[in-house]
Amino acid sequence: MTQDSSGIQAVVDSLSANEFQVEINGTVVTGIFAVSGLSIRSVDLSTERPRLVLKPLIITKMVQRDPELSFNDWTRETLANPTSRVTREIAVVAMDEGVETRRWVYKDAWISDIEFTDFDMGSEALIEERLTIQHGGVEEVWPG
Repeated sequence: MTQDSSGIQAVVDSLSANEFQVEINGTVVTGIFAVSGLSIRSVDLSTERPRLVLKPLIITKMVQRDPELSFNDWTRETLANPTSRVTREIAVVAMDEGVETRRWVYKDAWISDIEFTDFDMGSEALIEERLTIQHGGVEEVWPG
């Protein structure tokens, strides 16, 4: 903790929820509003044989028109192959003033669900696209 001249204490070793980026196959993507479901380990101990549970990642993003953007390309390929897992590697990267502090890499990630927020004539909000991403495992990486 540090204390400034006003006596306010601040935690200097923490992550801010609004400083992050998402990458698809190593390329930073734009238009991301939120990431939820970030989990690196969940074990089901309720059965005779404990098992690792791979919880889905939820990415909420703006709807973007450019068909060449990474998420739009992945979504189109997923819809064109409805019985296949069209996979990518997804990284959620925590940042601190532009410097990477931690990264969670989701291997063999595939889109299992695509939802949109409602159209509403009384609203000026952007339409959001929510992608549920299943995966084959997550690795937490610390820089340096």
